[in-house]
Amino acid sequence: MCVKPMSNDDLILKALSHPVRRDMLAWLKEPEKHFAGQDHPLEMGVCAGQFARCGLSQSSVSAHLAALSKAGLVTPRRVGQWVFYKRDEAAIAAFRATLANL
Repeated sequence: MCVKPMSNDDLILKALSHPVRRDMLAWLKEPEKHFAGQDHPLEMGVCAGQFARCGLSQSSVSAHLAALSKAGLVTPRRVGQWVFYKRDEAAIAAFRATLANL
């Protein structure tokens, strides 16, 4: 049996299927509103540890961020021991355009 690899659109739909990941994307859209207490400049992105607000374990937060990253909706940036995340607005806009064309 041959399994077809998931398309990027499928990865995005899978990533968006979980409400916590949708919340994370919404928070990243306005990081100054949701992560004002971060020690590092928000221009770097939001540190993964800042997502404790969702009440999940660090491993669950990491799994959700990994799914968003694999789908191309966020971009990770490692700085020392920390990983910072930003929305990939171009990828989000391209996916929205794909949906609009359906």
